[in-house]
Amino acid sequence: MSTVIYPSPIFGPVHSRRLGLSLGINLMPGDGKICTFDCVYCECGLNGSHRPHLPRPSRSEVAEALEATLKAMHERDEHPDVLTFAGNGEPTAHPDFPDIIDDTLRLRDSYCPEAKVSVLSNATRIGREDVRRALMRVDNNIQKLDTVDIDYIKLVDQPVGAYDLEDVIENMRLFEGHVIIQTMFMRGTFEKDGRSVSADNTSEKFVGPWLEAVRRIAPGSVMIYTIDRETPVNGLQKASREQLDAIRDRVISEGIPCTASY
Repeated sequence: MSTVIYPSPIFGPVHSRRLGLSLGINLMPGDGKICTFDCVYCECGLNGSHRPHLPRPSRSEVAEALEATLKAMHERDEHPDVLTFAGNGEPTAHPDFPDIIDDTLRLRDSYCPEAKVSVLSNATRIGREDVRRALMRVDNNIQKLDTVDIDYIKLVDQPVGAYDLEDVIENMRLFEGHVIIQTMFMRGTFEKDGRSVSADNTSEKFVGPWLEAVRRIAPGSVMIYTIDRETPVNGLQKASREQLDAIRDRVISEGIPCTASY
């Protein structure tokens, strides 16, 4: 299956389904993937298939590359809607993540003050106070919560190392609403350890408990979406528009803004 490995530390701009014209900031190496999740649907592939040989970009390398790109875009009268931390792995795992956020906000204010700063995160590092403080300073603090079924998380999101679901939910609550929950809904089956397992999290078994967790977290909004590109594991299928719309409407009925991307 084809995969996408993003350049580092800056890529794009690209047109995002959810965020608009997005200039990407990739804090992982540009020749492979490092992530605290190993999601079977990740467009960047599985961790073991694309091990990098280059180091992560340093804080100064990120700042210098970002400033050069923003300056060039400004001179072309081209301005991003959003500066998005994403790419080949979990951005908050970079050891200098809080300082890089400071640099990014400073450069944003200088070159494109109307742009938002977004972080796409899998929530595995939000137990760290310095990471939470940094995320409180960005415009769009987007944290993943695909389900509250730990068996599904182990099969599909495949956390690398310890993962305590209740801790993740409680840490999301600490943002006091300054958090956007992002959830992948999909269908299909895939092979795992020689057996066929379900990837479907669209049934009431999954949606009802997930919705209860969303109520507890009380986020500013929710983004739900489905597969948009090829996946590294065969057998995964898009959730239907009707399924996403129904889930979206249930979130909205709770008084929480929600968008669905197909």
